[in-house]
This record gives sequence, structure tokens and C-alpha cells, in this order.
Amino acid sequence: MTLAWIVFLVLAALVVWVIFAYNRFVAMVMRAKEAWADIDVQLKRRYDLIPNLVETVKGYMTHERQTLESVTAARVAAMDAGGVEAKGKAENMLTDALKSLFAVAEAYPDLKANTNFLELQRELSDTENKIQASRRFYNTVVRDLNTAIESFPGNLIADFFRFEPREFFELGEGEQAARQPVAVKF
Repeated sequence: MTLAWIVFLVLAALVVWVIFAYNRFVAMVMRAKEAWADIDVQLKRRYDLIPNLVETVKGYMTHERQTLESVTAARVAAMDAGGVEAKGKAENMLTDALKSLFAVAEAYPDLKANTNFLELQRELSDTENKIQASRRFYNTVVRDLNTAIESFPGNLIADFFRFEPREFFELGEGEQAARQPVAVKF
């Protein structure tokens, strides 16, 4: 009779552990989704600022059509990018296009004094900082989830219930210039 109780208690403990481990993975996946949603909110804010910036700059930059078109094209590509890796690459292209826009804007003193331009510049800089903070938070959550998925004995539960590792939201390799926030100095 005591052997049956011991077996029962061991099985009950195992079931409780599996339930606890499963719920922990579910919570971690939800945190990763929430962190990605935070990045998405900041990226949308960035996308919404760019058309206003382009419109403000358009009147001053009469000979810089290619720069404005590259910013617009990079914005569309970033908005349409799917997946974490593709989104990261598209965001790098958008950051580079914005850097080119601000570099060209240096040649237009009236533009640098325009209050709309200065306000958009400040908003964009603030948004870049928020994107960077959201990216760090997302990558921390993904690191914790991926570590739990790969660690024993959690990997047994993760494999059984098919929890998959997530991709980090990283900038492209070798793009040191893109690792800096958009410089908005005038």
C-alpha cells in the first residue's frame, strides 16, 4: 500500500511540475509577444513621423528628389517587412535613408531654422531612443525564453509542447554606423 502511495505522489509531483513548466513557457511567450508589440508601436510612430518630415523638407530641397524618394521607399519597405530578421534589415535601410536626409538638410539654413522641422527632428530622435529601449527589452525577454527552451529539464517540456525559440531583433552585421541612433544635430 505504501509503494502505491509513493508512486502516486511521484506522479502527482511530476504532473504538477509539467503544468508549472508549461505555464511558465506560455507566460514567457506572451511576454515576448508583448515586447514585440512595444517595438511595433514605436516603429509605427516612426513611420507616421516620416511623411510629415518629408513634406516639411520638400519645400526647401528642390534638388534633392532622390534623397526624398529613398526615404519614402525605405519607409514602405520597413512597413511591409515581415519577420524579425527582415524587419531589422528594413529598419537599417530606413535609418540610413534618414541619415542621408539629415546630412543633405545641413545645406539648407532656412530648413534648419524651421520650427516644424526642428519639432519633427526632436520627435524622431525621441522615437529612435524609444525603439532602442524597446529592442533591448524584447531581446532580453527572447534571451530568457530561448534559455529556458534550451535548458534541461525545460527543454523536455518545450520539445513536447513545441515551444520554438524566437529570433533576436538585431541590426545587420558589420553595420556599425547603423548601430548609432539617427543623429539630429543642427
